[in-house]
Amino acid sequence: MGDPIQLKEEGNKHFQAGDIDKAIECYTKAIKVCQDKKVLAVIYRNRSACYLKKENYANAASDATKAIDVDAKDIKALYRRCQALEKLGKLDMAFKDVQRCATLEPKNKAFLETLRRLGAEIQSKLKTSFSTDSRVQNMFDILFDEESEKDKKEKAANNLIVLSREDAGAERIFQNNGVTLLLNMIETGKPEMILAAVRTLSGMCTGHKARAMAIIQMVGIDKMCSIMALDNEEIALAACNLFQCINDSLTGGDTREYGKEADLVMDPSKDLKTILLSLLEMVASKKVSGHGRDQALNLLSKNVPRKEKKEMDHSKSLFTIDHGLKKILKVCGQVPELPDQLPLTENTQLIASVLLNKLYDDLKCDPERNNFRDICDEYIKSKIDPKDMDKTIHAINCISGLLQGPFDVGNALVGRQGIMEMMVALCGSEREVDQMVAYAVACILVNCTNSYEKKEILPELVQLAKFSKQHVPEQHPKDKKDFVDKRVKRLLKAGVTSALAVMVKAENIILTDQTKEMLARVFLALSEDPRDRGTIVAQGGGKALIPLALEGTEAGKVKASHVIAKIAAISNPEIAFPGERVYEVIRPLVNLLHTDREGMQNYEALRGLTNLAGFSEKLRVKIVKEKALPEIENYMFEENEQIRLAATECMCNLVTCKEVQDRYLDDGNDKLKLLVLLCGEDDDKLQIAAGGALAMITAAQKKLCTKMTLVTSQWLEILQRLCLHSNVQVQHRGLVIVYNMLNSDNSDLAKKLIESELLEILSVVGRAEDNPKRQEAIDAARTCLVKAMDLGLIKPFASPS
Repeated sequence: MGDPIQLKEEGNKHFQAGDIDKAIECYTKAIKVCQDKKVLAVIYRNRSACYLKKENYANAASDATKAIDVDAKDIKALYRRCQALEKLGKLDMAFKDVQRCATLEPKNKAFLETLRRLGAEIQSKLKTSFSTDSRVQNMFDILFDEESEKDKKEKAANNLIVLSREDAGAERIFQNNGVTLLLNMIETGKPEMILAAVRTLSGMCTGHKARAMAIIQMVGIDKMCSIMALDNEEIALAACNLFQCINDSLTGGDTREYGKEADLVMDPSKDLKTILLSLLEMVASKKVSGHGRDQALNLLSKNVPRKEKKEMDHSKSLFTIDHGLKKILKVCGQVPELPDQLPLTENTQLIASVLLNKLYDDLKCDPERNNFRDICDEYIKSKIDPKDMDKTIHAINCISGLLQGPFDVGNALVGRQGIMEMMVALCGSEREVDQMVAYAVACILVNCTNSYEKKEILPELVQLAKFSKQHVPEQHPKDKKDFVDKRVKRLLKAGVTSALAVMVKAENIILTDQTKEMLARVFLALSEDPRDRGTIVAQGGGKALIPLALEGTEAGKVKASHVIAKIAAISNPEIAFPGERVYEVIRPLVNLLHTDREGMQNYEALRGLTNLAGFSEKLRVKIVKEKALPEIENYMFEENEQIRLAATECMCNLVTCKEVQDRYLDDGNDKLKLLVLLCGEDDDKLQIAAGGALAMITAAQKKLCTKMTLVTSQWLEILQRLCLHSNVQVQHRGLVIVYNMLNSDNSDLAKKLIESELLEILSVVGRAEDNPKRQEAIDAARTCLVKAMDLGLIKPFASPS
C-alpha cells in the first residue's frame, strides 16, 4: 500500500513542481493508508491547496474542514477554507473563518485585508438583498423574463406571495407599481402566473381597508369575477379568497391592526353592494365555470346571512332574496344531461341548496318567509309545462333542491296542483335523461308521502323556544295525516306505482342504494291503507319490490321487505308475485323476523308467511329452508298478544311439513308443550290457531298423541275445555284432537280418555240435533263415539223401543 509519510512527501514535490494532478493522486493514496490523525490532517490540508489550484472549491472546502476537525487552530486549513467559501459565494461563512485566522495571528496583513474586503462585500450584499424595492423588482423581473428557469419563477412567485403577507412588504409592492405588474401577470393567461398574482393581491388586501379599496378600483370587480369564472379549481378558490379578504377588510371582519389608515377611507358600502350584485350575476351566468359558480355561492353563503341571530341587520339577506333568489333556483334546477345548461361541478347544486336554507333561516318574520315562498312558487309555476318535458324536469329538480335546503318551502310546493302528475309522467318516461332525475323525483316522493326519517320534537324544547321568543318550526298543515293520505291517493290514482316500477328496472348509475331506499320508503307509505295494496299489485308493485328488498342499504331492504309483508298478508300470492317470484319473497319476510326489527314488522312478516304457508307445500318447504322455524317458534313465546297469535297461526300452516313434524317429535324441547298450553289460553283466535296446529300434527304423527300427555299434566283439562268451548271452531279442533288420540293405536290412552269426563262431553255434543252453525263439531263428536265403539270401549247406543 505504501508509507503515508513517503506518499505525502512525494505529493509535496509534485505540488512544488506544479504537477497538481500527480500531487492529488499521492495525497489521496496517503489518506487511504494513514492511521495517524495529525498526519492525516496535514495531508487533507495539502490536498485542499491542490483543489484550490484546480478551482475545485467544494472539494477544497471539504478537505480543509476535515483538517480543522482534527485541529481547530489549523490556521492554514482555516484560511484555505475561507478562500474556497468565498469563491462559492458563502461570504458570511468565509468571513467567520478569516476572522478566526486574524484572531490567531492579529498582525497578518493578508488576513486583515481579506477580513476588511469580505466585510465590505457582505455589507454591500446585505444592503442590496434587504432592499424591499429591489426584492420586489427582482421578483417581477424573474417572473416576466421568458428565459428564466421554471424553478426560479416558482421561487419568485412564492417570495412575492410571502412578502405581500407582511404589511411592510405589501405596501412596498403597492407603492412600486405592483398592482399594474400583477395585472400584467394575469394577462399572460398562464395559470401559475394568475395564481401567484391573485394570491399576492389577497395578501395586499388583508387587514388594510384603504389598500383593499384602492385595489378594487385598480383591478375592477368585473375583472376579479372573470378570474374566478375560469375553469380552474385552484384559481377559482384563490379568487374566492381574494374576495373574502376584501370583504373582511371593508367590513372589519379582520380584527388585526395595521395603523390608522381606516380613518382616511371613504364609505365602502357601495363597493360591497357592487360585489354582492356581481356575485349574484355569476351564479346564473353561462360564462362562469362550475368551479367559479361554486365559489360565488360559497361567498354568498358565508357573507350574506347573519353570523349571529342577535345581530339586528339582515338587509343583505333580503337584498339577495329580491335580486338573486330566482338565480339560485335556476342553479338548483339544472340537469347537466340536457343541452344548454349552466356549467356545474358535482357539488354545485348541493351548495346552492345550503345557501337557500341559510337565507330562509336568516328571515325574522312570517311575512318575509311568505315572500320567499311566493318567489319560489312563482318560479316553479313558470317552469311547469306539460308540453315541454325539459322545463318540467327543471322544475322538479328545483323542488328537489328546495327539499334539501328550506324543507318546508319545498314540501309546500310539492302539493301544488299538477306537480305530482308531472313527477309520475317523468318517472314513467323511457327517455334516458328523464330517468336520470330519478334520484330527485324519489326524494320528492319521499317528502310527498312524509316517509322520511322524522326527529322527535320534545314538547319541553318547544315550550322553551316559545319562552325565549325563538321561531318554532311547526308542522305544516299539509303535513298532517289527512292531507298526506289525500296526496297518497292522488299519487296512486296518477299511476305512481307503475312509475316506481319503471325506476326500479332502470339500469343506470342514478339507481344508487340511497335511491333504492327512498323508493322503498315511498312504497311503504303507499301501502299503509290495505285497500290500496291491490292497486299497488295491479300496477306491478309486487314485482318491483323484490329487488328493493334484496339489494341496497339495510334500512331500504327492511322497508321494502315490510311492504312485501303487508301485501303478502292479504293478497293471493299467485297474483301479487306471479311465477317463480313468489319464492323470492320468502327471504325478505324472514329477514324481518329479528328482535332488532320493529314489532309491526315482525307481526306483518309473520302474517305474510302464514298466507304463503297456507298456499302450497313447495312454499312451506321454502320457508323451512330459509331457516324461519326457530324465529317463528321464538315469537310463539312473545308477550305481545298479536305477535304471539301471528306466529302460532303461521306454525299452524307449517305443521303439515315433514321437517316441522320432526322438530315436534324430537325429545328435549318444549315445542309440543307450548302448543298444548296455548290451546288453554283465553283468546279464541289463539286457541283456534294452536288447536288447529295440534289437530293436524297429531293426525300426521300418532306418536305425538302419547307425547302430549307427557309434556304437561294439564293436557286433559285443556282438552276438555276445548271440547266444551262455545266457539264452534275451537270446539271442532278439540274434538279432532280427541279423535286423533283414540286413533293413535295406544289402547291405554284411548281407555283413559273414555274413562274421563270426555265421554260425557262427546255424548252430549254427539246427541245434539243437527245444526248448520255447529255441524262440524257435532259430526266430529259422533265420529269419536263411533271410534270408541269400534275399540270396544263403549257399547252401541240402544235403539228406542
